[in-house]
Amino acid sequence: PGFINLRFKSDYINGRLGKMLQDEDRLGVPPTEKPQRIVIDFSSPNIAKEMHVGHLRSTIIGDCLARLAEFQGHSVLRLNHVGDWGTQFGMLITHLKDQGFTAEKGLQDLEIGDLVDFYREAKKRFDEDEDFQDKSRKEVVKLQGGDATSIAGWKLLCQASRTEFQTIYDTLHVGLEERGESFYNPLLAGVCEDLQEKKLLEESEGAQVVFLDGNTNKDGERQPFLIRKTDGGFLYSTTDLAAIRQRVTEEKAERIIYVTDAGQSSHFSQVFEVASRAGWVPEGVRLEHVPFGLVQGEDGKKFKTRSGETVKLKDLLDEAVRIAREDMKGRIEADGLEWGETQEATSKVVGIAAVKYADLSMNRESNYRFSYKKMLALSGNTAPYMLYACARINGIRNKLGEAVKADSTIALSHPAELLLARHLLALPEMLAEVEQTLYPNKLCDYIFELSQRFNVFYENCPVAKAPTTEEKESRAALCVVTANSLKLVLTLLGIETVERL
Repeated sequence: PGFINLRFKSDYINGRLGKMLQDEDRLGVPPTEKPQRIVIDFSSPNIAKEMHVGHLRSTIIGDCLARLAEFQGHSVLRLNHVGDWGTQFGMLITHLKDQGFTAEKGLQDLEIGDLVDFYREAKKRFDEDEDFQDKSRKEVVKLQGGDATSIAGWKLLCQASRTEFQTIYDTLHVGLEERGESFYNPLLAGVCEDLQEKKLLEESEGAQVVFLDGNTNKDGERQPFLIRKTDGGFLYSTTDLAAIRQRVTEEKAERIIYVTDAGQSSHFSQVFEVASRAGWVPEGVRLEHVPFGLVQGEDGKKFKTRSGETVKLKDLLDEAVRIAREDMKGRIEADGLEWGETQEATSKVVGIAAVKYADLSMNRESNYRFSYKKMLALSGNTAPYMLYACARINGIRNKLGEAVKADSTIALSHPAELLLARHLLALPEMLAEVEQTLYPNKLCDYIFELSQRFNVFYENCPVAKAPTTEEKESRAALCVVTANSLKLVLTLLGIETVERL
């Protein structure tokens, strides 16, 4: 078979670019004609524990997908399904009470660092002290029964964690609505009743389960999907099923996206199948799991501190900003310039952007090796390089001054101009593809290629010293559309831009 070569007409290219030039915010990308109600479930840390490197990918990927869906014109509900319920709270509240906590007295100035140590202390007691274990189990019953002191202790633990989580989200510029596991507690019994009515629920060794086709163990025996434990307690699976019902019926969700690590793929596959068999997923509603790989150290092993502990997310972000600051400061002082508030703010933007971009530029299903040196490099497909490219093009635009006009006539002829223009015109299709496939690395690929094509254009096509006034205006317009396209995609990635780098 041969090939069919198609070429855009010059009038088409020039006309499309003209529309992009006049539309600084959307660059001619129309909102979707069929807006949907989309729920995106991401981040999801656990109460009484600090956010760690494992929460990084879910938070960054989920935020990016939400930004894109919002830009495309969909109604997006960003949900933080925090782990705020479960048997561990019996252990924690018992430990609180042993330290003199009452509903009236409370504990003042409880911070997350203290809370993490507090969790370790409580867990140690639970593992070693049978009497403490017994009290903890009874405390769970009190909590589930609505005991005032137990509820007060639970709320205190949740608020202490929530405050620290918000610090991380503010640093990352991520917005979320918290709706933890506890929100779905009143709905769990109804899930079991409905499954019972539809004859999907069976008993297996005293527990209530659903058997799914093809779900077998290594011996070929049917593997049960647990819904309710032998002691009557509910599980994560029950909560996830209740969440689907609530999101479809009350939130009117038409697309529900879960952003978690690849290790939960089997779990969500089973949850989706049970929900479908129960009739809780109407025709046209999409349930999608967005799996991602592990963050590894530079040695390819699990990313840990030197002492072997899991890396705290706050420490990781602080270190990225510190390295970015040192690097910038060294370059600025070498140029004989002074370090001030603007440079300090810029270094923070660069540090956070580097972490985000390094993650998002990878195929999300792959594991990736975390390297401060690589992600903060000024060359290659990195955030500093993209921020520099954006600042450089904006600088060119500013120098052109009056040559930049929203109604400039664009007329391209040089091959380098056309190479850049064709890539700019692909923006709407690229955004639509990512919206459907949910692979943010395509956004990074697009702007990296865009920066490369701009470099070729700028090296071969003089702008300020163009042969004619018409060519100067046309090329200046191409610079503006490129700068605005870069800024738009960086914004969708959750990355701020800077004036100078």
